[in-house]
Amino acid sequence: MAERVEASSVPEGENTIEEREVGAMWELEQKLDQPMDEEANKLNNMYREKGLSMLMLLRLSFQSLGIVYGDLGTSPLYVFYNTFPDGIDDSEDVIGALSLIIYSLLLIPLIKYVFIVCKANDNGQGGTLAIYSLLCRHAKVKLIPNQHRSDEDLTTYSRTVSAEGSFAAKTKKWLEGKEWRKRALLVVVLLGTCMMIGDGILTPAISVLSATGGIKVNNPKMSGDIVVLVAIVILIGLFSMQHYGTDKVGWLFAPIVLIWFLFIGATGMYNICKYDTSVLKAFSPTYIYLYFKRRGRDGWISLGGILLSITGTEALYADIAYFPLLAIQLAFTFFVFPCLLLAYCGQAAYLVNHKEHYQDAFYASIPDSVYWPMFIVATGAAIVGSQATISGTYSIVKQAVAHGCFPRVKIVHTSKKFLGQIYCPDINWILMLGCIAVTASFKKQSQIGNAYGTAVVLVMLVTTLLMVLIMLLVWHCHWILVLIFTFLSFFVELSYFSAVIFKIDEGGWVPLIIAAISLLVMSVWHYATVKKYEFEMHSKVSMSWILGLGPSLGLVRVPGIGLVYTELASGVPHIFSHFITNLPAIHSVVVFVCVKYLPVYTVPEEERFLVKRIGPKTFRMFRCVARYGYKDLHKKDDDFENKLLTKLSSFIRIETMMEPTSNSSTYSSTYSVNHTQDSTVDLIHNNNHNHNNNMDMFSSMVDYTVSTLDTIVSAESLHNAVSFSQDNTIEEEETDELEFLKTCKESGVVHIMGNTVVKARTGSWLPKKIAIDYVYAFLAKICRANSVILHVPHETLLNVGQVFYV
Repeated sequence: MAERVEASSVPEGENTIEEREVGAMWELEQKLDQPMDEEANKLNNMYREKGLSMLMLLRLSFQSLGIVYGDLGTSPLYVFYNTFPDGIDDSEDVIGALSLIIYSLLLIPLIKYVFIVCKANDNGQGGTLAIYSLLCRHAKVKLIPNQHRSDEDLTTYSRTVSAEGSFAAKTKKWLEGKEWRKRALLVVVLLGTCMMIGDGILTPAISVLSATGGIKVNNPKMSGDIVVLVAIVILIGLFSMQHYGTDKVGWLFAPIVLIWFLFIGATGMYNICKYDTSVLKAFSPTYIYLYFKRRGRDGWISLGGILLSITGTEALYADIAYFPLLAIQLAFTFFVFPCLLLAYCGQAAYLVNHKEHYQDAFYASIPDSVYWPMFIVATGAAIVGSQATISGTYSIVKQAVAHGCFPRVKIVHTSKKFLGQIYCPDINWILMLGCIAVTASFKKQSQIGNAYGTAVVLVMLVTTLLMVLIMLLVWHCHWILVLIFTFLSFFVELSYFSAVIFKIDEGGWVPLIIAAISLLVMSVWHYATVKKYEFEMHSKVSMSWILGLGPSLGLVRVPGIGLVYTELASGVPHIFSHFITNLPAIHSVVVFVCVKYLPVYTVPEEERFLVKRIGPKTFRMFRCVARYGYKDLHKKDDDFENKLLTKLSSFIRIETMMEPTSNSSTYSSTYSVNHTQDSTVDLIHNNNHNHNNNMDMFSSMVDYTVSTLDTIVSAESLHNAVSFSQDNTIEEEETDELEFLKTCKESGVVHIMGNTVVKARTGSWLPKKIAIDYVYAFLAKICRANSVILHVPHETLLNVGQVFYV
């Protein structure tokens, strides 16, 4: 069945019923279908993160070498070549470049990221979208307004409250004040996300190509095409290994990176002692001033090469989801950072005396006795270095899907121990094809390096902008501290950005093209998602109309359970009215199921489902809201249907326990944490006498308290807190309804889902028609359906089609 629906003007955000309706209908709607605040308030705080032992911390620090620091660790392969692509004129230039590298590593990876930015994580989740989730919890900036007050009671919904009149409160009010500011914030977040995706394509290309380039050092006559071919073969092998999972790959790669850092650190010390110990004077920042004074504009442009020394830092932040922050801080501070400093100082000492080897400074500075072992380890480290950005790309794509900003793709959970370790097959092969295309097209490290630097610096600028909001809204820092952080970060990063601009035509355009395509995909998908939600809100069916149909809903109630999926956490979806209007029958039990993602990293299993009854018991209508965080996965071994029905059974059982003694089961009674007041009980008994006909029953509903028609109970967390009577009537009533539910389940469960086709309205602008009718239609066709995500059996699926014009 399909229905054509024209979209009327829909308000920008979700308006509550109070804002849309007045008078008696407003009052009735409020009584019939309330948000699930009471139920959520009663949930126990049962979820706690387990602490890590020192042994586990050291183990994870070791593993983080292979996942987090591989990219940053392979930078010595190509930094000096990209800094001096035209050769070295003066030995002092090497000292100046080394001084820039030292302070870049100190200021950006160590101070800014490891000890400041990484603390702005959402319960261990990093990346631009994790920051966005934090901001969505502290300010109403989310463009899909599917959150309710009950969601704030989750144990993982951590946030701070700003004092009235504080600078943070004023910033929050300013951000929420205009809709365009919310959109601008989302665009900034998506831009950083798109650049990270581009990073996932460029990092493997430059790392592997730089490592395999060492073959030509001992074989100068070898064709460059052979080097490129070897690099492509290695890249194919790298992406083919990803399905084994980050945990296994981490154990495989970590020893390689450990050996790599030991090698470059030892080689650096050897070169410093052998060639020139005076390079250590580069630790004085005065040589940075002398470098720019001597080289002028060329020195400023060379910052694009210096920037490559800190590439991988942005992946470090995205990859903190895989390991505890303390493990990452320990590994970088006491092992990675010292080894990198030694490596760069050693190369500089060699170049001071061998300026002609600027193109192959890394391999040329290696002692002949360890050349081939170093080449093998370098190639392995380059492969590992790519792993950091590949893993980070998986994480941000998963987060983007949960935020409604990316088409639904397959996501596989690869570790039983660590929830954040995932694998995306679709994204994996797209990245592989992109890497091969970039490697085969450019062939030269310098061009790929320019592209790489552009992507990295834009991600860093986006992170700085978001960190300003985090420091104000989440950390409540004094504005002076925020100003200092902003000034220092922008001073360094804008300096790098101004340098890479000069190289846009020399490869820097590549990440911009990748980001533009990714941003188009994300923007179109998010726009259509928002419009679909607004349509659902605007066209939802009045509960008074449903209840006016009577217990049979005006249809034949056939045995079975109908799960009607909707994006709404309150109200009856439009597809339900379309369904019962076109078919002569509906199931004996109807459950409106809302699966929604919240701006939290995870929702504990104990708090995942909110269940309530809609209307009188004779209607057999329920609502279930299944809440997920952006880190949660619908795993194949999870039986969503059985879990949902188990929660429903528990709800019925506990609801009956909490009811006052009554001989009638027409209505659902209530229970509150503070116990039901006598006046409410009297009202229930009075209303129970007036159910002889439908008109009397409907009239009583108008005066009925909201809690009597919409019982809201936690399915499990209240079990021990509830004291109840062992009255035989209650036991029989509970048994009857549970038996009825069991019989309906045995008769069959049908999943009713909306299959909405979105099209551009006639007369729309051409760009809008292209975006909706072609781009979104193509994405919707190739992405995974909701039924696949929830693992709904095909034989129990019923699609209700409708066409929605925007």
